[in-house]
Formats: sequence, structure tokens, C-alpha cells
Amino acid sequence: MKLTPSKPAWPLLISVNLFWLGLNIRNNAVGSLFMPYLVERFAPPEILNTALGGMRTAGLVIAMLVQPASGLLSDRCTSRFGRRRPFLLVGVIADLLLLGWIALAGGYWSLLAAVMCFQVSSNISHGALQGLIPDLIPEQQRGSASAVKAIFELLPVVLLGFTIAPLVGGGHFNWAVFAVGAALGGILLLTLFTVRETPLLDPPQVLLAPDLLRVLGMIGGILGGALSGLAAGAALGLLAGLIAWPFAGPESARVLGIALGGVATMLAAALGGVWAGVRLTLGSTAYDVRNFRWWVANRLMFLAAITSIQGFTPYFIMYAFKVSSEQAVSMTGQLFTTVGICTLLSALPAGWLSDRWGQVRLTALSGVLAAFGTALLLLTVWQPGIFLLYLAGVILGLATGLFVTINWALGTRLPPSSEAGRWLGVSNLAGAGAGMIGAGWGGPLVDILNAAAPGLGYFTIFTGYGLLFFCSALCLRPLSKSL
Repeated sequence: MKLTPSKPAWPLLISVNLFWLGLNIRNNAVGSLFMPYLVERFAPPEILNTALGGMRTAGLVIAMLVQPASGLLSDRCTSRFGRRRPFLLVGVIADLLLLGWIALAGGYWSLLAAVMCFQVSSNISHGALQGLIPDLIPEQQRGSASAVKAIFELLPVVLLGFTIAPLVGGGHFNWAVFAVGAALGGILLLTLFTVRETPLLDPPQVLLAPDLLRVLGMIGGILGGALSGLAAGAALGLLAGLIAWPFAGPESARVLGIALGGVATMLAAALGGVWAGVRLTLGSTAYDVRNFRWWVANRLMFLAAITSIQGFTPYFIMYAFKVSSEQAVSMTGQLFTTVGICTLLSALPAGWLSDRWGQVRLTALSGVLAAFGTALLLLTVWQPGIFLLYLAGVILGLATGLFVTINWALGTRLPPSSEAGRWLGVSNLAGAGAGMIGAGWGGPLVDILNAAAPGLGYFTIFTGYGLLFFCSALCLRPLSKSL
């Protein structure tokens, strides 16, 4: 059954999007609560951030491969149960088994293996889920469907703060894992029984290999951008260290060089990754639509900053407020609830505001606002205070709500209409590249600088993330002149 263009059937809009709630409960719980909590138990304190960043990066490489492959395979599925639901079922069954492995992991390497397998299973369902709205909702009602989807994506940030996080904070980790599994399984069953798909009689006669090669192009672009960014950052850091050496001494010059080089690496890797990834994925035609590259760069920089801040928050709270890992997870949950509520509050009127002030202007405003929120986080590194921490969370939440609601709508205006699906698929550069650049490089940088001066690592990466937010706004200047 599909919706009629004139009258949206809200039960169907909800059922088609319901699994996004379960998916984001699963992803946020594992990525933002379970992984930091367990890595802190298994990794030496001096390399906590490096261990977490490496785990997140390895998982994102797998996600870049599995998620689009699952979507492509589900496009061709001729099961009598439909194209997408079999993949949701298989993915969740594997998820539940792997959640048990995560809970029982006895060391870092066992946890890493469990998380990497979990990335495979979770992205099997994620890749297929993206096809439900195009399959079942007519184009005239996809705006309403996307609004419901956005709510289900944002709600878990609020819900986890007063459900799963208190369980972990109270020392009931296994019950927290069980609760996530129960929520995921229950939401899957509701989706399977309320969504009706028409079986595909004949698979599309489209070659699979070219699309998979484009996925490898995206990975190559991100890795190439990371290497070029590392080279640029190392050169800048070396230059800064040499200049500072006569005035500050060798040790201070070394620390200054690492700090400046690390921040420069994140910025250069973001731009280099976008340029190389777009080129490798779309070919020479990428240079025909200049605005599209700037939009991907805007998206990558904002997501790299916000997801990395989210991932490192438990460890920062442990350092700044001198609390245990359980207390840090509990405080992180309360902070996420605050951020989630503010995200929802700004997301709801964002569409109306963009009609009045323009999508480019409001997306740029979200970057500037997030940079200001990050500046407040910088103050808490040296002067820890609950009020300042929550104020920063409020501002970051408001900025994120504007961004997630408007940025994608802006992106859909940029590609050629005949190739919209192909071009927008490149946005995976932003999703996966964000974690690789923000966490993959940020984690080691924190540990190296904290060893030199306690707190310096957090101060440096928050500075870097603030600059990423601000540069994400600057990336939209070319669009403001042509849209």
C-alpha cells in the first residue's frame, strides 16, 4: 500500500520510519555509551582516547563498505516478504547476538572484534532501511515522511539520557545492553508486521560492480585526504616548532608544533578528503557542479566536529570533574538529554525559518552557533563547571537541530536532477569521513598532548572542532552567491 498524494496516512508514515528509532537507539547506545565505558575498562589510561578513536575509525571503514552494499543488494531482492524487511530481520538477529558478545568481551581486542562484526550486522539493516521511504511513499508526501524520520532519529538522544545511561552509571551494564536489545527487537517486530512490501518479481538489470567501485572510490578519497592532511599538518607543525624553539625551548616548541599540526591536519584532511573522494567517485564531471563539493565539505566538517565531541565527552567529563567512568556515563546521559531536547526544539521550526531566511544562511548560522558552543567547552577544560557544560550543550543542541533539518534539504537542490541519487550517495563521504577525521586523528592527539600537560589535549581538539564548525559555515560562501 502507498499513500495517496492528497492525503497522508499517518500510521503508514510512522510505521515506515519506526525502525529509525530502533536503529538510532542501537547506534547511540553502542557508540556513545557502551564503547567509551568498556574501552576505559580495558585500555591503559594514557591511550584511552587513541584506543576509542581507533575503534571508531575501524568501524566506520566497515560501515562505508557494508551500508551501500546492503542497499544495492536489497534493491535486487526478490523475496516474497519484500525487498527491505528480510535485510532488517537478518541484521537485527545478528545485532542481538553481537550485543551479547560486546557485553561479555573480556579485553580490548575481543571488544574490537565484536564492534567490527557489529558494524557489519548493523549496516545490513541500515543500508536496506534507506529504501523504505522511496519504495512506499509517493514523492508528494516524502517531505512529511522525512519529518517523521528526523524525529525518530533525534528522539534516542533524549531517551538514552534517562534510560540506558543511568543503568550504566548505576553499575548495571548488562541490563543496559539487554534493554537496548529488547527495544531494537520490539521495534523490529512492529516494523515487520505493520509495513507491507510488494515483492519484486524481477531484479533490476543494472550492473552491481560499478556502484561498488564508487564506494571504494569514496574510501580512497577519505584515506587520500587523511594522508594529505597529515602531510600538511606535519609541515605546519614542524615550521611552528622551529620558529618557537629559540623563544620557548625544545619541549614547549615540540608541544606547540604537535598542537598546531594536529588542528591543521583535521582541517586539511576534511578538504582533501572531499576533493579526492568526489573526484574518484564521480569522475571529472564533479568539477561541473562546484557548489556540490562545498556542500559535502560543509557537511563533513560539521559532522566531524559534533560526532567527535559526542564520542569523547565521557572521557572529558572524567578528566574535568574527576569522576569514575560510571559517573561520567551517567553525566553524559544527562547532558545528551539536554542536547537532544534543544536539538528537537530547533529542528521543529527550522523548515519554516529556512523559508523566511534561506537554507544557506541558516545552515551557515548553525556552524557559527556550534563554534560558539564549542568555545564554552574550551572554558570548562580549565574551569570545570556544570552550568557552563550544560550551557555549551544547549547551544550545540540548537545548532545541531538547525543543521540536521536544513543541510540535507539544501543538498538535494545541488545535483543535476537526472543524477540526484548518484550524486547524493557521495554524502557518505561526510558520514564516514567525519569519524575518521574527527575521532581517528583526534584521539591520538588528545593522549599525546595530555601526557605533556594535563588538559592540553582536550583544549586542543575542542579548538580544532570549533574551527571545523566555523569553517563549515565558510564553505557555504560560494553557495550564497549562486543560490
